[in-house]
Amino acid sequence: MSIIIFNFYPVTAIMIIILAFLNDIPILAIAYDNTKINDNPVKWNMLEVLIISTVLGVAGVIASFGIFYIAREYMQLSADVVQSFIFLKLAIAGHLTIFVTRTENHFWKKPYPHTLLFWSALMTKIAATLFAVYGLFLSPIGWKYAVLVWGYALVWFAINDFIKIWTYKVLRRERIVA
Repeated sequence: MSIIIFNFYPVTAIMIIILAFLNDIPILAIAYDNTKINDNPVKWNMLEVLIISTVLGVAGVIASFGIFYIAREYMQLSADVVQSFIFLKLAIAGHLTIFVTRTENHFWKKPYPHTLLFWSALMTKIAATLFAVYGLFLSPIGWKYAVLVWGYALVWFAINDFIKIWTYKVLRRERIVA
């Protein structure tokens, strides 16, 4: 959308490759995650899954446009630095989304993530931060801006968790009434 609306490419091809590589590591660790155990096979409510993923996807797009607006319009940073902002936001928020979506409860409640999942996500976020701070294959943003992006992503992480809980409540209330 930013290409059509603003004539701006939010990430470069190399950023997409780095993001894909960094995302693969925590995704592989999901197989080891702690989760609730069911005695019977789980029957997925695909409509509920679709609605939750759509709501969180829209929230993610809003958050991405927010960091774009802050970097480009408010801070008036150069286009390549704005791209680095968006790269870092996507790397951090993408991994944090794993922790929002892994349970129907708040992220801080049991079952807690497996240590392999937690550390793989944390280490890849740190790697993405180092790429952005020192300008490895992208424009450097420095530590001050990296901390700003981390703070922004963490705030949206908490917001997304509450959006998830609220969406489940609305969906489940409608199912009970219907």
